[in-house]
Amino acid sequence: MLRAIGKRARKKLVILFVLMSNRKLKYYHVINSSYTLTYNFIFLCFEMSNILQKKWLNGWHLFFGVSLPISLMMFVPISNFDSVTGAEISSMISFSVRWAVPFIYLVVAISSLKIIFPGAFTRWLMMNRKYIGLMFAVAMAWQGLFIFIMSYYFHDYYFSEIYYFRDEIEGSIGYIFLAAMAVTSFDFGRKLVDSKQWRIIHKSGIYFLWAYPFSVYWWTISYYGNPLTIDYLFYWFGFFAFLTRIVAWGMQRNKKISKKTGPNAFVGSTLIAFGLSLSVLSLYWQNSITQILTPFSWSSMLELWLPFWPFEPFLSLMIIGLGTMMLTKENAQKVNAEIVNQE
Repeated sequence: MLRAIGKRARKKLVILFVLMSNRKLKYYHVINSSYTLTYNFIFLCFEMSNILQKKWLNGWHLFFGVSLPISLMMFVPISNFDSVTGAEISSMISFSVRWAVPFIYLVVAISSLKIIFPGAFTRWLMMNRKYIGLMFAVAMAWQGLFIFIMSYYFHDYYFSEIYYFRDEIEGSIGYIFLAAMAVTSFDFGRKLVDSKQWRIIHKSGIYFLWAYPFSVYWWTISYYGNPLTIDYLFYWFGFFAFLTRIVAWGMQRNKKISKKTGPNAFVGSTLIAFGLSLSVLSLYWQNSITQILTPFSWSSMLELWLPFWPFEPFLSLMIIGLGTMMLTKENAQKVNAEIVNQE
């Protein structure tokens, strides 16, 4: 149908411009090019919407279509278990995490992307968010299996090369959240909690499961030597995933837009720029900030027990969030006042 409409419109345009004077004909190519680009864009969006509605790209078909190949890649290296070493199992732990991390980053960003970029693709992501989360759960289940194999069959290697107490705490909390989120993703599990408890489990779980890999990659590029390209990619992927939540939150606070002036706008913009700078230059300030935040005995103790303390990986995003709050503060107050007046 779109193609037929396009052909008729093109014929009318050609007839119209042939009848024009030579002076006006020079504008034909510009207008026709703009029309062609618009038509192609609309047609592409229409086609994408149709493709994304395909059965094999949705629901359980999508889940199994992605999860089964991942599981096959995890199984093959350990299929000949008798010849597997502790170092190889350790590499499989890292391998499984690298397959899992993009899914949790995507889950964190999906609802915000729908606000920032409404369209067929973000609607498709939102409809399949549950299944993308379950793909993450599958990859993390493989990691859990590899950790069990490592700790049970390669006990000495595990405690000499891998074990770190706070990592155990963070990992255990993460798996508790993951199990609770997976169970309550289904009807039988959702009946066990009310809507408020469900939101708490899933929102807290998503943030925690995002924070763990993000902090690992932040430390890898900011403290440990010789980070790989994939470490940078996963750090920035995680950073922008959470940044989309801040942007979407700011957009919702700023629905009644007015021109940004005054001290709040200046302070907010400055904080956002400062936070973005910190996200790029973490290698140069990490050591100084850590020394400032952990000189006291109580802080050193928290560093052993409290996950992510003292929160250096999240400092830049905290500052950007504060800047966004300041930048949208005036408009948020106006929106709240209008809501009160309407009531």
